[in-house]
Amino acid sequence: MPRLGITFAVLAVLALVTADLATARVGGGGSFGSRGTRTFTPPPATNTAPKTAAPIDKSITNPAPSATSPTAAGQPGVGAAASRFGGLRGLLFGGLIAAGLAGIFGVGALASALGFVLQMLLIAGVVWLALAYFRSRRTGQPVFAQGGARGPEVPVPQADTTTYRANGGAPVAAAAPALNISQQDLDTFERMLKDIQAAYSHEDTRRLGDMTTPEMLSYFSQELTDNARRGVRNEVAGVTLLQGDVSEAWREPGSEYATVAMRYALRDTLIDRASGRVVSGDPGRDEEVTELWTFRRDDRDRAAGWQLSAIQQA
Repeated sequence: MPRLGITFAVLAVLALVTADLATARVGGGGSFGSRGTRTFTPPPATNTAPKTAAPIDKSITNPAPSATSPTAAGQPGVGAAASRFGGLRGLLFGGLIAAGLAGIFGVGALASALGFVLQMLLIAGVVWLALAYFRSRRTGQPVFAQGGARGPEVPVPQADTTTYRANGGAPVAAAAPALNISQQDLDTFERMLKDIQAAYSHEDTRRLGDMTTPEMLSYFSQELTDNARRGVRNEVAGVTLLQGDVSEAWREPGSEYATVAMRYALRDTLIDRASGRVVSGDPGRDEEVTELWTFRRDDRDRAAGWQLSAIQQA
């Protein structure tokens, strides 16, 4: 029992240290924010970030329902495989099979009653099919449209399959028009990397609000509040961009997005507010970090320029 108690104590201390380390530097080493319609799509790999980025696990953007979700399965034209023999058609096929089995094996009075019900259903089904056939002859519409739903066929818009090569990355199929990123934009991203880290280190939420989206500001503000509650502050210094390239850049209605892979060095420490003692990190040693930052530019407020909208670990 004493050994077990010591083990739990050590694990608790490690958990506290890990929590402190996890909340150091802006973003705390997490993956969060919004990338428009690509929020839950991994950005393409680049020379700077050759591995798949960590998926975003905290965002105000709702993921699109999958084809297997209950909501999607209930929509017409979605989950066609599951509904291929659904509805009245499934009932008719099931009735034919059940009637055949009842006729072969027989189960007494229950089989007779079931056979009577199935016969009525089959007769009703034949009548329904005949009416649907004549109705379709009058309207010129097919009895069953694609996807299992009755009604006129709706033309499906063709996706934009244009490809472009991101700086340092492989050719990418663009779901939205590609966006050209200039050297001036790249210089802006490098400056914002340093300025956002500095504002976070000085706990300057007003300055952070100028350079980040409201969503990102809310996350950073919560982190700063948690640090204050624990009696520590995050000190970041010596931020230097070592390598960077564009993973992808695209346009969406009302917005422009650019996801940039950046490998940078910094000195990252947590300081006790009361004593000034270093809680975690080494103020004399540079640490290298590779992250993907997504910047967003709002067409309605071009004067505001680029703002940080997401961070992902690489």
